[in-house]
Amino acid sequence: MKNKIILLFLTLAMGLPVSWAQPSEWPKNPIIYEVNLRHHTPEGSIAAFSRELPKLKQLGVNVLWFMPVQPIGERKRKAKGDLFVEEITDAKEKSRYLGSPYSISDYTKANPFFGTMDEFKALVKECHGMGMKVILDWVGNHTAWDHPWIEAHPEYYTKDKNGNITDPLNEEGNSIGWTDVADLNYVNADMRKAMIQDMKFWIEQCDMDGFRCDVAMSVPADFWDAARKEIEKVKPIFMLAESEEHDMAQFKGAFNAYYGWEMHHVLNEVSHGSKTAWRIDTVMRRKMKTFPENVYMMNFITNHDENSWKGTEFDRMGPAWKVMAVYTFTTPGIPLLYTGQEYGNRRRLRFFEKDTVQPQEDQDYYAFYSRLCNVRSTQQALGTSAALNTWKAIPSKRKDQLVFERKTKENCVWVYLNMGGETVAPTVKVPKGKILLGADCYKDKKIGPWGFLVIQKK
Repeated sequence: MKNKIILLFLTLAMGLPVSWAQPSEWPKNPIIYEVNLRHHTPEGSIAAFSRELPKLKQLGVNVLWFMPVQPIGERKRKAKGDLFVEEITDAKEKSRYLGSPYSISDYTKANPFFGTMDEFKALVKECHGMGMKVILDWVGNHTAWDHPWIEAHPEYYTKDKNGNITDPLNEEGNSIGWTDVADLNYVNADMRKAMIQDMKFWIEQCDMDGFRCDVAMSVPADFWDAARKEIEKVKPIFMLAESEEHDMAQFKGAFNAYYGWEMHHVLNEVSHGSKTAWRIDTVMRRKMKTFPENVYMMNFITNHDENSWKGTEFDRMGPAWKVMAVYTFTTPGIPLLYTGQEYGNRRRLRFFEKDTVQPQEDQDYYAFYSRLCNVRSTQQALGTSAALNTWKAIPSKRKDQLVFERKTKENCVWVYLNMGGETVAPTVKVPKGKILLGADCYKDKKIGPWGFLVIQKK
């Protein structure tokens, strides 16, 4: 079992967590786009992706989250299931498998498959020149089996009773299946220092604006606090945790935002009828009571994990995908788009191999997400701040209707979502004002199946 006991002297040395504000230079209303470099273009390179930047800028996103860009380990590299690449004898078959992006063999180098470190630095500079912030996926829980620390510092890793380094284990001491990586031991103070230095490298050398932290709950909260405190000696940063209520101490200091995993699963369940729309209100109210007001939920209908392991938004949500996307852009928090989502990608992208998104021929998807980004960015009430992190549900007689408002003194946005497969007449009064989204869904004072209506109230 991974040792989560933190030595007293470490806790004292790092001090008490403080409440972190959103970086002053950060977009007032962030819209995050997750970049899967390997799959975004046929080439899968930094150079090819740089040609896509104008489209993303035009789309309206202002934060790019890059999945890990570091080199991937070769020892115990996964092919599929429990099969390692090393076990494949056919050279052509073996060459297909590039491994998990989350099995990093060196934290401070660039994966040659993508290009060079200089190319990546230039890409970050180009993003900044276009007014977009850039955050990097940080894998702090584990490394590849051929990371230099394995030989030079075996004490940096979790070991079993026989002294062997282990892959990540669950609370019962059993493997969780991530056999292509070695589990790090956060009791070791020197490892913590080395990890923070490697994180600082990307801020100092590449001018990154923050990190999305992989399986953040599996790393002690006081490490994230210490890392942020040290990194912010260089520049203010933004921190997104792939975590939720697993360890609430993380949200007292280190992180600005968290994954809305529970809400995402509810959206999937509402889409196929096992939960009603009212469940969304229940979860939202609980989240807003649980998390600090300046820590925001990241909302999404897809991401790299969901796409590869559970299917596309069309697989999981069917005809409900569009109304669910509208929800993620109008609810409190931060909306996320994933590689290819703006083009209606219908492909489950392979996790361990090179794959490429499949854009649909029509541009309806791009136009739809452009409208969502525009509404999100231009309506003050939909902003992301502690003052705007509010939710006012409007009672409805139908459990397949979700109605809510978000407002400031100057601006009020009213949202009606038909989360069912029937044409319905709203059971609440539709206010007067400018229709921002859903005019084509609203006919004869009724809203079609999985339809929506977003209005800027007078």
